[in-house]
Amino acid sequence: MTMARCAILLRGINIGPKNRIPMAELRTLLVGDGFADVATYLQSGNVVLSSSGSPEAAARRCEALIADRFGLQIRTVVRTHLELAAVVGANPLPEAAADPRRYQVTFLESAPDPGIAARLTAVATPEERFAVSGREIYAWHPEGIARSRLATLLAGRGFKVAATARNWITVTALLAMTAA
Repeated sequence: MTMARCAILLRGINIGPKNRIPMAELRTLLVGDGFADVATYLQSGNVVLSSSGSPEAAARRCEALIADRFGLQIRTVVRTHLELAAVVGANPLPEAAADPRRYQVTFLESAPDPGIAARLTAVATPEERFAVSGREIYAWHPEGIARSRLATLLAGRGFKVAATARNWITVTALLAMTAA
């Protein structure tokens, strides 16, 4: 049986006091449910695993397991190793990767609505840059993420689909983890 390796990105966990999920407990839960090679990266909801089902089915199963075990309704976005490799390879703002903590990729469940670029332009500072590419939005925040209105919008609350952002360090780490 072929096992597909993918990264499941949990939206909005372990940021502040709510939506707390201990990563060790999550790994144990997923292994107990039959997922293989389960690993997590940091505490912010990055899970890499192998599954005999489709990546989308694995993501939906993770959502259900989290709801049952932790009582939380957490949306997820999933990417395979090949999809992550395409995200890194297509990097439209390579100069931004020089400071990877301030360079983010927002992963969306499906392509955003066509008007998203205008909404992003309206909140971006003159120094910030972004590029919409398929199901990803790349964004450079040279003054930092904490007070950026663009980063707040890209955190996923303003989309009609599940979305979650990761900095470039995390994106490249997940690419390496899914290759194993």
